[in-house]
Amino acid sequence: MKKRLPPLNWLRSFEAAARHLSFTHASQELHITQAAMSQHIKGLESQLGTALFVRLPRGLELTDAGSAYMPVVHESIEKLSEVTEELFGQGRTKLLNIRVNMVFFIHWLAPRLQGFTDSHPEVNLKITSNIWVNNRSGSSDCDLEITHGNGRWPHLNARRLTWDTLYPVCSKQYAETLPSGFAPTALLNEKLLHVIGYEDGWGHWFTSMGLPYAEFVHGSQFDTLVNALEVSVNHGGIALGRSSLVKRYINEGKLVRLFETEIATREAFYLVNSNSTILHSHAQLFIDWILTEVGRDVSNNSYRELYSQ
Repeated sequence: MKKRLPPLNWLRSFEAAARHLSFTHASQELHITQAAMSQHIKGLESQLGTALFVRLPRGLELTDAGSAYMPVVHESIEKLSEVTEELFGQGRTKLLNIRVNMVFFIHWLAPRLQGFTDSHPEVNLKITSNIWVNNRSGSSDCDLEITHGNGRWPHLNARRLTWDTLYPVCSKQYAETLPSGFAPTALLNEKLLHVIGYEDGWGHWFTSMGLPYAEFVHGSQFDTLVNALEVSVNHGGIALGRSSLVKRYINEGKLVRLFETEIATREAFYLVNSNSTILHSHAQLFIDWILTEVGRDVSNNSYRELYSQ
């Protein structure tokens, strides 16, 4: 038979007294009398059948049993307070913390974000960039994260946001320097801009095109696609564009496509959150909004056709 749990007020008194090692300071923190504090501790020790404190002339000292019990009680009270605040307290109005891949934020999310804030003025956002911060361990320092990868993360709830295709892009000025009838086989002789960390890089594009691939003769490496695209816009070479992220540059005439062929990606951008923590009360509003935006993206719908082939 399960042992009956002690009353919560006894546990709170024990946790406070164990932190302060003082009944006086603990009673002041909890706004109860020292007599009530003493009664709570005595009741707890009686129910547990063991002493938790050694009473010293000046202050307290935890017994071995008290030292072993304290971390568990402290963690449980902290978790209960956190969940209570999230669900029922003023914490419902705190900032919704969203960490976003930088290139996705600049080229996809930022142009649309005003639509969310207009629709939900009650939601205050905190946007931070992850660049290469790894959230695969289910980081607790953000409520939601937009990250890039294969989506196979058992401890995360992952919602796919993009169905990208790949194609080489460069500035119009750079394209004008290429010879007439420029073919994909000649790309290795050009300045190719590589992004570190993507599985779907130039190697994937060449292999999918049925072309031989070797280490580039000319070119540079970058840690974000943001940097590679900016260099390409400024006539510095040929980048491998992801359709959802270069669409704006192409529409503005900053980049042009070199070939019509499109290669489907194996990776995508995902909106994720830990499946072991409770969602911020405003998180679902953002989830519903961004998935609606994804559904409205006509180009994304065309990507799905390519993926279904």
